[in-house]
Amino acid sequence: MNILVCIKQVPDMESKFKINGAGSWYDSGDLAWRMNEYDEYAVEQAVQLKEKTGGDLTVLCIGPERVKETMKKALAMGCDRGVHVADDEFFKKDSFSIAAVIAEFAKTKSFDLIFTGMQSQDRGSGQVGVIIAEMLGIPSVTTIVSFVFDNNTITVKRELEGGLKAVIKAPVPALVTCQLGLNTPRYPTLPNIMKAKKKELLSIPVAELLNVSAHQETTSLFFPEKKGGGLVLEGEAGDVADKLINILKEKTAVLA
Repeated sequence: MNILVCIKQVPDMESKFKINGAGSWYDSGDLAWRMNEYDEYAVEQAVQLKEKTGGDLTVLCIGPERVKETMKKALAMGCDRGVHVADDEFFKKDSFSIAAVIAEFAKTKSFDLIFTGMQSQDRGSGQVGVIIAEMLGIPSVTTIVSFVFDNNTITVKRELEGGLKAVIKAPVPALVTCQLGLNTPRYPTLPNIMKAKKKELLSIPVAELLNVSAHQETTSLFFPEKKGGGLVLEGEAGDVADKLINILKEKTAVLA
């Protein structure tokens, strides 16, 4: 069983965000970094599958040098090796470009299963996983909350709106995106953290993998404009209605 899990390093969501000088993304200078929450469930499920099948598990992450620290957590959780796609400007790439990089790496590796998070906490597009699967020509199932592998077939439950769950079966190779509730990610123990330091962590320049001519580009990013506070009208219903009509007459031409 040859397994790939894709992770992303994201800012801690409790950080105080600022727009960068170019106005195109957030300033990364004073942020704390961590593994994307949904990717933790993907790593845990991939490790469980590896332990069950005796497979081989690779973790991949795109980004600058600092992402290696996040990759070491995945290695300490049980991944066998890491592949760091070195890209200082990864934040400028859209979902299609990111997926194209991963698909280019994976296309000759014969992965039986690929795990990703449902979405990233910073962009939240939820598109990278399904685009990878489309590029590789394999089935994909999104937002899974249950996973079983047996006889080269996966049986998963995926979350639907309204609290419903759909049960889906698919042959391998396949790709799944992982949702909250799938499992409880393990906490890396100190011995495993020490072992992770000796595991292979290969770096590949993104230029060796990126073969995309067209892509979207973020031209500007800004916080929502601050607006004035609301006005609370109190009193009897008839009096409140009269006050509201007078306010609307003053502020707009709707009832003038």
